[in-house]
Amino acid sequence: MWAVLGLLLVAWFGLQLAPAHAATGDVEVMEVDASVDRDGALSVEQTMTFEGAPPAELTQRIATVENSVGDAQYRYEISEVTASADGQPLPVAVDDTGEAMVVTIPTEGVAGPVTLSYAVDGAVRTTPDGTMLHWRFLQGLSAPVDDVTVEVGVPGLFSYIDCASGPPNSPTKCVTSSGGTEETSQTPTFTDGPRAANEVVSIEIGFPAGLVSANENLEYRWSLARGFSAEPLPLGLATGLLLLGAIVVWVLHRRAGADLSAGERVERVAEFTPVADGAVDFTVTSDIRPGEVGTMADERVDPVDVLATVLDLAVRGHLRITELPHRSNYAPADWQLERREADTSELQAYERRLLDAVAPIGGEPTRVSQMNEKIADAIPQVQSELYDEMVGHGWYDQRPDSTRNKWQRAAVIGLVLSVALTAVLAIFTTFGMIGLALVIICLGLMFVAQEMPARTAKGAAALRGLNLLSDELHSRTTTELPKGRELEVISRVLPYAVVLGGANRWLDAMVAADDDEGVADSTDLDWFHGPEDWHLADLPDSLRHLLLTLAGVLFTRT
Repeated sequence: MWAVLGLLLVAWFGLQLAPAHAATGDVEVMEVDASVDRDGALSVEQTMTFEGAPPAELTQRIATVENSVGDAQYRYEISEVTASADGQPLPVAVDDTGEAMVVTIPTEGVAGPVTLSYAVDGAVRTTPDGTMLHWRFLQGLSAPVDDVTVEVGVPGLFSYIDCASGPPNSPTKCVTSSGGTEETSQTPTFTDGPRAANEVVSIEIGFPAGLVSANENLEYRWSLARGFSAEPLPLGLATGLLLLGAIVVWVLHRRAGADLSAGERVERVAEFTPVADGAVDFTVTSDIRPGEVGTMADERVDPVDVLATVLDLAVRGHLRITELPHRSNYAPADWQLERREADTSELQAYERRLLDAVAPIGGEPTRVSQMNEKIADAIPQVQSELYDEMVGHGWYDQRPDSTRNKWQRAAVIGLVLSVALTAVLAIFTTFGMIGLALVIICLGLMFVAQEMPARTAKGAAALRGLNLLSDELHSRTTTELPKGRELEVISRVLPYAVVLGGANRWLDAMVAADDDEGVADSTDLDWFHGPEDWHLADLPDSLRHLLLTLAGVLFTRT
């Protein structure tokens, strides 16, 4: 009994150690006979012998696209596809999917080996030392293969050989790779197996320079990383261009946007002058008005410049602003603007237009809440005429808005062209970074365009005077005004303080000048009246609300 068990155990181990054989329908042996010509053309003939009866059909997927490092792709052209069995041709169906050539061979009932032949263009690549044949002689076959033998005829001595096999994404070394440099053994020969369906046998054969011509077809897929490559050449060019562009923008600003030097000259538009011991008066030393001061200071006609002009017209006796009684504790405040009899010959064009808009001649007093769109329509003309005054006073050679618009248009045109160029460079080359550098330069020019209005020497002197006046409005003590004339002097100060800063402290000074606390002050100011119970202490809030409301009416379109 023990003897029988021993024999059975030996037999079982023998079966386990015996080599596996191909299943019926599998390829028992694949013999590949290939050759590469000096011009790089590759011819392949693979003969497949089946274990038992062949399958109903055999398919092989021959890749025509192979991904390389980065965004590169090698493309192959497969041609002259034929199949035969026992010397008789077999009908072959060839389907080009764009990434592979799928060959279908009807093999049902075929006797003897099946031979598939095809030609390949594009399999020889350039290397630093010459060229290299790279091809998967087994790939995409629908049946497993037990043994593979590949022989490649070459036109001369090769430099090296290599063979990898297995799954397409993780091949390992083939079983054998042989071929010497002597004339009798110069045919590279490779063996491998077994290989499952769709596995590969990939072979490389290197050639010295001049022996086999490269015919690779290397294409690059577009990608964001490739279009905006950070390789040394495109990155270096983009960096250099960016630095050069920054210098050009800086030079343009220095030449076209920097104020001319005024030397030591200072042009004052208003100042505080002593009138007695410990008392100063506010004196306007030129015909420069608050709206022009504000435009000159920041090169723009802002809403506050127009509002300060309305306030200044009232202080100078052309308007009277009256705050109307509130209809209830929760009703919004309202004011009326009343035209006063005054000589308008001294007014500038923009002042006259603004005055006619808010308080027409011979018209009824205008309520702020009832101002119509026609008044707002006059504001663009007022702003335009204020810009004209900048040139008329000799502060600018050109209107600041025109200068800004000219440079802004140039920057926008440059930006549009740069964006278009960036797209072209990124799509068709790897130099998209250069386009980005141009875009950044144009964006910088758009920013600098806002600073391009350059003052003349006279304008620079006037700006210096405005800076001195602004410092005084922020720092001058408000208790040195002539006694009994505080309201008059501060009224003249207020329009300038509105545009140059410090208005709140002068309003507080006006409140502090109230010498009859507890008594209503509805008519204490000649240019601003309030309801019967109105006090000077209400002026800061009244004036702030007025300016906010008036700005909404004049500068907001419905």
